[in-house]
Amino acid sequence: MMLTESLRDPFAHIFADLEAIEVKSVATLRPRRTLADRVRAALMALTGGSGTVLSHTETAWASITFSGTRHVVVLEFCGPDAVAAGEALIERLPDHEFAITRQLVADATISAVDHRFGAMERLEVTAVLLLLEEG
Repeated sequence: MMLTESLRDPFAHIFADLEAIEVKSVATLRPRRTLADRVRAALMALTGGSGTVLSHTETAWASITFSGTRHVVVLEFCGPDAVAAGEALIERLPDHEFAITRQLVADATISAVDHRFGAMERLEVTAVLLLLEEG
């Protein structure tokens, strides 16, 4: 018999009775949410969860008095109801008061909009947010 050979059935765990397996305790680890995650969540809350994030870039910046990040988020809205939510985002974003922990949204603008009509109406929105660190 070679060292790599085994007499044990390699597929025994597939056919095993799962009720017979005892599970002690499973530690639930929650991944830490980054600033980018919180920005995406705030934008999705503003759209009512109707959009899909296509891309998100985050760039750090600093001046003599301030430091922060610039976020460029591209969102896609497919279908008439989602497109209506995207149009509402375009209207509300510049005046919206964000509540992101330890961050102040200094500027929120829409830099590009691509609206396609047809059998499958589609709206692509590029939002730019400038965040300043508080404190």
